[in-house]
Amino acid sequence: MVSEGTVGASAAPDRGVARALVRAVRPRQWVKNLLVVAAPLAAGELGDPDVLAATLLALVGFCLASGAVYLVNDTADRDVDRLHPTKRLRPIASGALSVPVALTAAAVLAVAAVAVGWAADPELALLIGAYLVLQLLYAVWLKHEPVLDISIVAAGFLMRAVAGGIAADLLLSQWFLLVSGFGSLFIVAGKRYSELHTLGSEAGTRRSLVRYTDTYLRFVWSTAAGATVISYSLWAFEQSTGDIPWATISIAPFLMGLLRYAVDVDAGTAAEPEDIVFRDRVLQLIGLAWLVTVCLGVLSS
Repeated sequence: MVSEGTVGASAAPDRGVARALVRAVRPRQWVKNLLVVAAPLAAGELGDPDVLAATLLALVGFCLASGAVYLVNDTADRDVDRLHPTKRLRPIASGALSVPVALTAAAVLAVAAVAVGWAADPELALLIGAYLVLQLLYAVWLKHEPVLDISIVAAGFLMRAVAGGIAADLLLSQWFLLVSGFGSLFIVAGKRYSELHTLGSEAGTRRSLVRYTDTYLRFVWSTAAGATVISYSLWAFEQSTGDIPWATISIAPFLMGLLRYAVDVDAGTAAEPEDIVFRDRVLQLIGLAWLVTVCLGVLSS
């Protein structure tokens, strides 16, 4: 007979592993997967039940895929992460989650992500599969190559933005793709700039930082920011067809939001973009104002 004490002792480690696994897939960072909603929202089709269902499937698919990527990435980086002041607390680096469990969970999540994508559209499943392969290459090799590392991460953001259009069978404008691409590059270059500013190139936590300088990364995120604003403005001018040009008006909060985020980048505190989104109340208000003007523009078109 198994005593209650034995059952309790065996259940406690299981709960500990489950909690560690949830932490390891970083649900806090899933906020970036909301980019999937961007294309249907900009097209004014999100209210269509079929489009909404397909968009939600794409969102779930990328949440599952990103969870798998985080597990693989943290497994590959576990030794380096132990040198980082905060990453050393991650479940795999700290030993709270074993490597076999992490990789098994990553495989299950990856298969589930592709299956969910297939349920929405076979092309979406192909995109999620390509995202997984690209991020696997990043985890084991490309993250150590300057320029390629920020390009791959930016491509991941862009794939999220494209996913919503594919799932909902929407035609994506060139301006939408440019805003998504350059906006992603701005965020990623700002992240690297903050890492370099905070940790220094010789910290040993990211090899590609050795090849970067703060002036180069400032040039990249400044160029990307300018291109993002220009591309968004050209898109907005095309969309302003009603009596009140809401899309054009939305340029103002869009620019303010980008400039507000740039304050954190310039201060070297944008290493974790999702922390800024959750912490900065002013940025949240600016984002809300932008969302309202965009929605009004969509409704009036």
